[in-house]
Amino acid sequence: DVFAFPNAAGDRITLAMMVASPITPAASATTFFDPNVLYQIKIDTSAVPDGVEDLVFQVTFSGADASQQVKVVGPIPPPMIGVQSKLAQSGSSVTGAINSNLGSSTGIQVFAGLRADPFFIDLSQFFKILPDRRPATGALSVAQPAVGTWRPLCLADSSNTATCARDFLKGINALAIVIELPVSQIKASGKFGVWGTTSR
Repeated sequence: DVFAFPNAAGDRITLAMMVASPITPAASATTFFDPNVLYQIKIDTSAVPDGVEDLVFQVTFSGADASQQVKVVGPIPPPMIGVQSKLAQSGSSVTGAINSNLGSSTGIQVFAGLRADPFFIDLSQFFKILPDRRPATGALSVAQPAVGTWRPLCLADSSNTATCARDFLKGINALAIVIELPVSQIKASGKFGVWGTTSR
C-alpha cells in the first residue's frame, strides 16, 4: 500500500509505503526488510499525468538483523523508467538505522521499520458481500447474522461489540517506509501521482 498525506499547512508531504516481508509473513520484532530488494516510491509530476515516473526515491537496506541500515536516495530523476530498475549511482541521501527517525525536520525525514497496519477490513462483513470467498473451515467459515445496513467502528472497551465492526488487522504490524519532505522538492504546484514498486 502507498499513501500520501499533506500536512496542515500544505507545505510538506508524507509518503508512506507499507510492504510485506519476504523473510517472515507476519511482521514482528524479528522481521526486517529484504536487503536484496530495491524499494521505490515513484512520482509522476507531468502537467498532464502520463503514468510515467519523473522523480523517484530509491530505498535499499543492508544487513538482515536488528542492526539493519536503510539508505534513501532522492527525489531524483529515475535512472531507468518503466518496469525495469537500475540503482542510482548518485543523489542526496539519508542513511541510518531502521526503527529510528532520520534526517532533518526542515528537509527530508525518513522512518523505516515496524508500524501498525493502517488498512481496515471487517472480514465477516466482507464475506457477506462475496460469500464465495469465505474459507471452508475456521471461525469465518460460518455466516454471521445481519446486524443492519452498517456497523459502527466501536472502541475497544465497548460493551456492545456484537453490533460493532471488527478490524481483523488490528494488532498486525507491517514494514513501513515513510518519507516526509517539502512539497516543493516534488512539485511547485499542481497535482502529482505517487506509487511504489519493489524489484530484485
